[in-house]
Amino acid sequence: MKMKLGEALVKDGLIKNDQLRAALDRQVMFGGRIGSNIVELGYIKEQELAGFLSKFFNVPGVKPSLLSSIEAEVLGSISREVAEKFRLIPFRKDRKRLHVAMSDPYPPQRIDELRFITGFDIIPHIVTEMRMLYALEKYYGIERNLRYISTGNKLDEEEAPKETAQQELLKLKEEFASAKTRDEVIGLLLHTAGKLYTRVALFVVKGNGLVGWKSRGLNVENQSFELHSGSLFGDVLSRKSYYRGPLLRIPGNAALVEALNGTPQDCYAAPLMIRDKVIGLLYIDNGNRSVLDANLGYVNKILSLASYSFEISILRKKILDL
Repeated sequence: MKMKLGEALVKDGLIKNDQLRAALDRQVMFGGRIGSNIVELGYIKEQELAGFLSKFFNVPGVKPSLLSSIEAEVLGSISREVAEKFRLIPFRKDRKRLHVAMSDPYPPQRIDELRFITGFDIIPHIVTEMRMLYALEKYYGIERNLRYISTGNKLDEEEAPKETAQQELLKLKEEFASAKTRDEVIGLLLHTAGKLYTRVALFVVKGNGLVGWKSRGLNVENQSFELHSGSLFGDVLSRKSYYRGPLLRIPGNAALVEALNGTPQDCYAAPLMIRDKVIGLLYIDNGNRSVLDANLGYVNKILSLASYSFEISILRKKILDL
């Protein structure tokens, strides 16, 4: 039997087993393909997933530029109903051959059915689910689920030259490496995340709960939050993994809902760790009615830099105290 996509990603070293488990748990809660959940959690980038899907399905991929501007005549080869049913976008036509982008080209009978419906020889190409849903909305007006909007709207931007982003990241690494105290580390973390999101907060672990430490865009400093089973904070810390999605209005989240004055449709929370020990938690959102619209993989990188910087600052203090 063919290996499942998630297992294949683990085998190729693109994700870890615990990341796959977190993505599977998220898939149970919010649906969607496993690849989409892995990207939304920030474990791999959409381009990486697209390249792997081509290899996994043994179907050629599609350059994003080919989907950025499609001629009306080509789009007219497929009706809105067929595009929605088969989740495909026609992007090139030559005589009786129609090249289509699909998020799932299997089983082969689907291609045969498409040939019968359209009268074209269908040539399938693979794309990620999020890029497919983005294109369906752009060209056929088929609205996406809210959860895909924040990721999909940034897909075209990901194809921009990377040199500037790499230079910016190098500068950020140097700043974290130069931070001498924990306050400097926290200030740099919140400043960087605060440029991307409306509300940012860092909580520190104290006893069996969390205490608001520093924040921007909301006031949670010195507020205490108990860790309940099933709550956002409780799950993130117990699993030592990330969460991305809506803040659920459940008893365990009551204190956080009150502090945020509502339930954000889209939020992100992740543990701040030194080696294998959780010392804090980063929370971000764009307000109660807005989705996140930045690369969460970048935030994961910032958290990793902050963790190393924290450890260095602790070692520096120990040396000075000798």
